[in-house]
Amino acid sequence: MSTTRPSWATLPFFFDAPHRALGEACETSLRGRDPLLHDASRVMPRLAELGLTKLLVPSAHGGGGWARGGAAVDVRALCIAREALAQDSPLADSMFAVQGLGSHPILLAGEAERRAAILAEVVLGARVCAFALTEPEAGSDVASMTTAARREGEEWILDGEKVFISNVGIAHHYVVFANADPSRGKKGISAFLVDARAPGLTTEPIATSIDHPLGRVIMKGCRVPSSALLGEVGMGLRLALGTLDVFRTSVGAAAIGMARRALDEAVLRVTTRVQFGKKLSEQQLTQAAIAEMATELEASRLLVYRAAWEKDHDVDARTSVAMAKMFATEAAQRIIDRAVQLFGGLGVTDRAVVERLYREIRPLRIYEGTTEIQKLIIGGAVLS
Repeated sequence: MSTTRPSWATLPFFFDAPHRALGEACETSLRGRDPLLHDASRVMPRLAELGLTKLLVPSAHGGGGWARGGAAVDVRALCIAREALAQDSPLADSMFAVQGLGSHPILLAGEAERRAAILAEVVLGARVCAFALTEPEAGSDVASMTTAARREGEEWILDGEKVFISNVGIAHHYVVFANADPSRGKKGISAFLVDARAPGLTTEPIATSIDHPLGRVIMKGCRVPSSALLGEVGMGLRLALGTLDVFRTSVGAAAIGMARRALDEAVLRVTTRVQFGKKLSEQQLTQAAIAEMATELEASRLLVYRAAWEKDHDVDARTSVAMAKMFATEAAQRIIDRAVQLFGGLGVTDRAVVERLYREIRPLRIYEGTTEIQKLIIGGAVLS
């Protein structure tokens, strides 16, 4: 039972009629546990059935995103979907997000028409995408990547290793970032659409504390056709950062979804458990904890959906997005931690939803720009 309302219902001034319709559809279709959203091999087709994968492609290119007259992905719609998904299945939420990361560079490169068949498969849930940017020694410092690409006739040869890549093992393609002109430094970084079956490409799973298909992508003399290049040589960093800029706000929305679920679970727990002769909810320290959780949740909503509104209205939202991502993910960690505390010993057993959320929330403070990177963005903007 949910005691918290979805953001689209509590902050109506940030949303238009299509957003409210999407929110109502999510409330109906995602209420209760859907087993298909907890099986990595079946998540994407199920998301397509629910009409969510079409949000990753603008309507002008065969999808359902309606921002700026259908010419852009609607960030508020992404946030509504991720908030709803993250409450029940952080696995489905993360796969949905990576599906966007692994397809959006096509749009940014201006190749929507050329790759129309791929985008159609994304919308239909028939293709799983992946975004291969991070390396063992190049995380936040993207420009220090060592994966290299060299031209050989009508092919590109890729050599290097990517790590902590989502959808490994189930992806049909990887958008791989490699330096095609090391003499130009970071200006030589380029993006390649690499088929998962490309010769010279292998993958290895990475075990994690959460249910998520994560792994390494290793390329040794990996051969791809010249057509694999997205855009032009040297466009890679712009495509990578531009894609992250669109989807980063939605990370905060996923955090809101997890925080909402934790608060719901905590409220149910404290209103039914009796200690020292009265319900936990009647204890003043419990009320103080719930008050802090609810307030941080509301603050997160305001920051995230303000940033999403700005993105959809083509406002310079770099600082707003950084604030939203930083605050919402850090606040969700605190909210979930308090929920675990309110559950007591049961909160650290594998039967408790809050224990799972405690593990699921942690990566959000790292991926798509760590909290520390967001602080540098915010601090730099204020001081400038």
